[in-house]
Amino acid sequence: MKRRRGNPNWGNPIPPAPALLTEFEKQVRQMGLTKHDYVASLELKRWCERNRNRFYVPEWLLKEWEMGVEPTFSDVA
Repeated sequence: MKRRRGNPNWGNPIPPAPALLTEFEKQVRQMGLTKHDYVASLELKRWCERNRNRFYVPEWLLKEWEMGVEPTFSDVA
């Protein structure tokens, strides 16, 4: 039997890579919160206060808690 050469998948679309969770999403899952519980959670609010300049936090949640983000924040000290 003759061996076929080349990539048999050539021309086929590449399947999308799996989506990775953000640090915020990991924290929410670890705390066991639903989207409706975000605003009422003091533990999540404290985490967001400490990490809002380092990790993604949804804008609507920052607005709800009246928190701002430093646009020129640098974690290097």
